[in-house]
Formats: sequence, structure tokens, C-alpha cells
Amino acid sequence: MSFFDHLDELRVRLFRVVLAVAIGMLISVVVTDPVLNFLKNAYGDRLLIIDPVDSIVVFFRVSLLLGAIVASPMITYQIFMFVMPGLTKKERGWVLRALPATTALFLFGVVFTWTLLVPAYINFLKGFESGIFNVNYSADAYISFITSVLFWHGAAFETPVVFFILGKLGIVTARSMLHYWRHAIVGASVISAFITPTVDPLTMIIITVILVALYAFSVVLVGFTTGFGKAPNQNA
Repeated sequence: MSFFDHLDELRVRLFRVVLAVAIGMLISVVVTDPVLNFLKNAYGDRLLIIDPVDSIVVFFRVSLLLGAIVASPMITYQIFMFVMPGLTKKERGWVLRALPATTALFLFGVVFTWTLLVPAYINFLKGFESGIFNVNYSADAYISFITSVLFWHGAAFETPVVFFILGKLGIVTARSMLHYWRHAIVGASVISAFITPTVDPLTMIIITVILVALYAFSVVLVGFTTGFGKAPNQNA
């Protein structure tokens, strides 16, 4: 494919992703209001509106998150089809069969983050220099923070499915993943620094441990499904 063919392919894939998210948003509109009230509970009080259109922006921000969750199988599929356009019919079948698991793991990551991590984040941020600052978050800033945290943490939990598909496609093996365990730890640390909203090292370490655990689970998953192939001939 030429450069312009790749651009045209990218345009088509992006259009399908946007369309899938838009359909997901339309489906999720009916539950956006109760979800918005549920997200507010972590803050513990009514949220402040500063701009006249903040309430509308916040509503559609939550709807966008829900739409992305609904559309996550299609998003994952379009990414794989663009990155690896030469897949055989059998390989496309592997990708399609793995897609429901992406939504399940994304939802699990969102629930895990909301239940265990978000309260810790909020308590830390509200308590930081509380003797100096009067904490009163705006609705837009708070919901933007929450939706960003939930989305990126949920996306991180999709790691096992991504490696499973890569393993089925013969791109990675369990042994090669074990071979690059040091790189995985460094990568997990970098991702942790990116998706962790607080600056305390303890939280970053916890997130890093979770990401490394997901990588370890991915190694086991790839090993059980594709066997333990040869690692690349690289020095450890």
C-alpha cells in the first residue's frame, strides 16, 4: 500500500470508530444522568457550576465515556485492522472472538478503579494542604478528572487481551515476553506516571505493581493459548 492508501485506510477506520462512539453515546444517554449522580458520590457534595454551559459539557463528557465503553470492541477491532491489514480470515476470527473480553476487562478495570483507587485519589487530593486551600471543585474539572482516570485505568486492564491477540498472530510468545520483563517494568512505571493523577510515590508504585501483574497474567495467558515459543536471540 502507498502512503496515500494508508491515509485513506486511516480515514475509514477513524470514521468507523467515531461512528461507533456516537452510537454508543446515543445508547448511553438514557443512563447518563444516574451515572453522573453516581460519580458525584465520591466527591460527597453537589458540584459547583462556574460557566453557563458547564452542566451540558459535563453531561456529554460522561456520555462520551459511556459511549467509549460500549464501542470498545469496535475500537479495538479497527485498531488491529489498521495496524495489521494483512490478517488472514482465520486471524481476523481470533481478533473478533477476543473482542468481548476487551469490554469485560475494561469494565472490570473501571469498577476496580472506582471502588479502590478513586476514593484514595480523592481523599489524598482533598486532604493535601487542607489547612491552606478550601476544596470546592467545579463540576467540569471534577468530572473531567474522574472520567479520565476511569478511562485510562480501564484501558490498562485490556492489556491481557492485546497480548493474547498478538500471541495468536505469532507476534509475541510467552518466552519472549519473559525475556523482556525488565522492559515491561520500565514501561509499566512510565504508564503509571502517566495515568496516576496524584503525585505521591506510593500510589504510583501500587499502579505499577498492578500493571506488572497484568503483564504477568498476559504471559501466562499467551503461554497457555499458544505455547512457550522461542525467545528472540537477544542478550538479557
